[in-house]
Amino acid sequence: MALVDIIKHEAPDDTLFVWKHPSSQIKVGSQLVVGEGQQAIFVKGGQALDCFDPGTHTLITGNIPLLDKIINLPFGGDTPFTAEVWFVNTTVKRDLKWGTPNPIPLMDTALGFPVSVRAFGKWGAKITDVRSFVMQIVGTQSHADAEKVHSYFIGKIIESLTTFLGRTIASGEASILQIASVFSGLSDAAATEIMIEFEKFGVELVNFDIESINLPNEEMEKIQAVFAKTLEAKELSKTNIGGAYTAIKSFEVLNNAATNQNDGTVGAMIGAGIGLGAGLPIGGQIGQQINIPATPTTDSIGEKLRQLKILLDDGLITQEQFDEKRNKLIEDL
Repeated sequence: MALVDIIKHEAPDDTLFVWKHPSSQIKVGSQLVVGEGQQAIFVKGGQALDCFDPGTHTLITGNIPLLDKIINLPFGGDTPFTAEVWFVNTTVKRDLKWGTPNPIPLMDTALGFPVSVRAFGKWGAKITDVRSFVMQIVGTQSHADAEKVHSYFIGKIIESLTTFLGRTIASGEASILQIASVFSGLSDAAATEIMIEFEKFGVELVNFDIESINLPNEEMEKIQAVFAKTLEAKELSKTNIGGAYTAIKSFEVLNNAATNQNDGTVGAMIGAGIGLGAGLPIGGQIGQQINIPATPTTDSIGEKLRQLKILLDDGLITQEQFDEKRNKLIEDL
């Protein structure tokens, strides 16, 4: 590989975090050009050695003392030596995205059943310790862009978020349906733990935001169905179902009697359409229990009294019901 005289990296965009110069054959006296927002570092034998800030640097034994100590460069001339040169982007990035690759299973104590939670948002980072970052994250890779960094750190982000999210939902502090109200607190708590972990790799977490925490559509539909049934049950519990049921069965008894040709006088009388349902106590009970007003008949009061006496004799109404209805009919005279 040919020796190089100028070593530099002109980044086409801001997506790369680090980039390794393609040539490892360098000679003393070469020019190292480090752009703004960059740092350059020499790596030899797996060790991160001399680091250079933005500017133009002539590579001589005096400004690469750590490298010189390893390979014992001769003084002056254009003696070649072998080493890797890494350019590290030290600018702040705030538009990195994170997201759960798979839904997180959690138990929602407020809802009373398990849910599968998805979440996503943005985070920002800055490389503060070039040596630590290059040695621990980059390794033998030739470059590392935002995706490379993401692959190292997204696991910790999801782990921390899962811990705080699970704690919040399991404690009943907020249901998954109310989780948006505690986004800020969750973000701050998770960011604190993430920051501690990132610092071990020479990376500063500059921002961490939760943009959404939600459920898969099919799971949300199940929750909505449960709520609908719960609401229906609550509404039904407010109704006098027992009374209405009794009234309906009473009506069915009268209807069966009317259609039974062998039921004697009562069956014939009801089948003839006399219309006792509204004028007699049983009909009155049905009307009251299902909130349907009784419809007055055109029969004479005398005929109603005779019909009332027949029902009493057949045991279909009590004496008390007979007396009450008779007195009402007499009052209407």
